[in-house]
Amino acid sequence: MHEPLELDFSVKYKHRIYFTEGAFGVTNPILSQLIGSSKVLVVVDVGLITAQPALLAEIGAYVLAHKLSLTRPPYILTGGEACKSDDKVVQQVLSAIEADKICRHSYVLAIGGGAFLDAVGFAAAIAHRGVRLIRMPTTTLSQADGGVGVKNGINAFGKKNFTGTFAPPVAVVNDTDFLSSLDPRGRRDGLVEAVKVSILKDADFFQSLEGQTTELAKGDKTILAKVVHRSAELHARHIAQAGDPFELGSARPLDLGHWAAHKLEVLTAYRLSHGEAVAIGLALDITCAREIGLFSAALTERVLTLLEKLGFNLYADELHLDGGRPLLQGLEEFREHLGGRLTLVLPKSLGVPTQIHELDAEVIRRAADELKTRAAR
Repeated sequence: MHEPLELDFSVKYKHRIYFTEGAFGVTNPILSQLIGSSKVLVVVDVGLITAQPALLAEIGAYVLAHKLSLTRPPYILTGGEACKSDDKVVQQVLSAIEADKICRHSYVLAIGGGAFLDAVGFAAAIAHRGVRLIRMPTTTLSQADGGVGVKNGINAFGKKNFTGTFAPPVAVVNDTDFLSSLDPRGRRDGLVEAVKVSILKDADFFQSLEGQTTELAKGDKTILAKVVHRSAELHARHIAQAGDPFELGSARPLDLGHWAAHKLEVLTAYRLSHGEAVAIGLALDITCAREIGLFSAALTERVLTLLEKLGFNLYADELHLDGGRPLLQGLEEFREHLGGRLTLVLPKSLGVPTQIHELDAEVIRRAADELKTRAAR
């Protein structure tokens, strides 16, 4: 009988995020330099085309100017949460990859919001065991958080992101021009991820957000771009430098507020956007952190006030649906997603996170009751 063979090996990734304006302006070289002479399948979120109907012409002009090898005209597909509700978009992208002979030396260029990038990225990750993906996030939420990460996935069995992969894109191109067509709700959504990451990683960033609530609530493009940049940087640096980019442990260190948010999205049939659900989940987690003596009352009030000034509601009736039992099930689903011991990340102070392994149901109920009372006021 032979001894087991155990071999250690590592794979080196380069995570590139570009920040630009007018990525499809003919004088902007970023996409041309990334793609070169390789074939590229361009897949676009239909909601983006509705908001920016001139985009297709801009893409066409860019392709001609830089002699890019598109396999077909931009492929326009369903975006938003609908594209994650089943595998239709994934199958459509897989079919296009097969039909257009996209190989592992070709590119898929995905342009759209975070849910769209999740679905298209999942297809790219499983075709040929992975074809090269370039992400172009088009919302504050995707540019500040999800779009600069390494996760792809769609929903299944009534659970967020049940089916998915970890697959770093070859590049992310954040173009601030896309943010100009967002409605107030869309602009606001990504700000909650900036608040979240500032609580966990950067007290100075949190304080700067407090000082810019008026401008951010109004959608000031210059300040919004700076906030998106800092949020994206903090998220990406955590992925690249914190030692567990593919979440092999039992913790999701950047998912403060997300156990409740994911459940609330499902319970509300996605009436709440991801950002709106995270705002409520964040408020719930922060209040729980205060209740168990981790986070001070003064800091808790600062967080809740900041979220409110940015325009977020901090309560939804679904927190108390059926006595709160469906919400509490979200805690177990959060644990199941990674397996192992329940591990939640809560702040001890601004920029100082810690991990806990249990959260009493009564604490969660008291926090939900408080948010309901606060909302009524």
